[in-house]
Amino acid sequence: MVGTLLAGISSARSNAQPIAAGRPIRLIVPFPPGGAIDILGRLLADRLPPVLGQSVVVENRSGAGGIIGGDAIAKAAPDGTTIGIVGVAVLCAAQFLYNRLPFDPQADLAPVTQISDGARLCVVNAQTAAQRGWTDFRALIAWAKANPEGVSMASSGVGTSSHLVITAVNEAAGVRILHVPYRGGGPAINDLVAGRVDMMFDSPPALMPLVERGAVKPLAVSTRARQFFVPDVPGMAEFADIGLGDLDVDTWNAVMAPAGTPAPVIARLAEAIRIIATQSDLTERLRPLGFRTVLSEAPESLAKLIRDDTPRWQRIVQSSGVKLD
Repeated sequence: MVGTLLAGISSARSNAQPIAAGRPIRLIVPFPPGGAIDILGRLLADRLPPVLGQSVVVENRSGAGGIIGGDAIAKAAPDGTTIGIVGVAVLCAAQFLYNRLPFDPQADLAPVTQISDGARLCVVNAQTAAQRGWTDFRALIAWAKANPEGVSMASSGVGTSSHLVITAVNEAAGVRILHVPYRGGGPAINDLVAGRVDMMFDSPPALMPLVERGAVKPLAVSTRARQFFVPDVPGMAEFADIGLGDLDVDTWNAVMAPAGTPAPVIARLAEAIRIIATQSDLTERLRPLGFRTVLSEAPESLAKLIRDDTPRWQRIVQSSGVKLD
């Protein structure tokens, strides 16, 4: 099996013609190093060069819940030398969060392919959970109800899906969990482990190693149903008695390029990602971390997904009550 995979990648390498000879591809990650999206970006950057025939360099452009990174992609030259990872919150929700954005996520970005999806995982600092008796998610909500703003939740930024999840939980369960935004998942996780904040609803890849170490305790997932990577952790449908039965938030990430990037270049990039997803260990590396590898059939399929998912995120934003600037 290993020989077959290596042979496939070697064949792709031998046929690779650089998109822009002598120039590396910038892969923009819209969050700081250490978070879930940074992990995903670096896995892609490590595996794409043999297929594309040129180097891929990760560039972290964090801030504003992914907006700054998305803007950097949108304003880059549309020649195939800049791509980036953009999440559903920027592509489908940002327009309902902000009165004005520096770019139009759906007009100024060109779809390449979806790359992953997954639920948000709720974890709490293990020591804090033991001290406060948070044996499960229901106990956490009960404690939060008795102690308004006594529970603090870190997120990777204002307007991210993590932020929207906690505001939706607050609204539905009638609690006031304090939102503490950071410039990315990495700094937020550091403070969670140090006990400076109590909990997170965030992407599993950066959290699962901490779960395995016992540094954090998983209490729930943001989708109605349980998830494969934590089968013993309940989904929101199991908390209907405390008002959360209708909450169902799953998120996804896509590789995007600047609008105007030539269609043959987009097709080449999409095919390269398909190759590394099927002929390398990418899926195996992501699965234990709670990300599924999900690829679009074609760039047009991703464009349709963005259009179709936008009304759902509009409802999530409106029910959360979050409005920025």
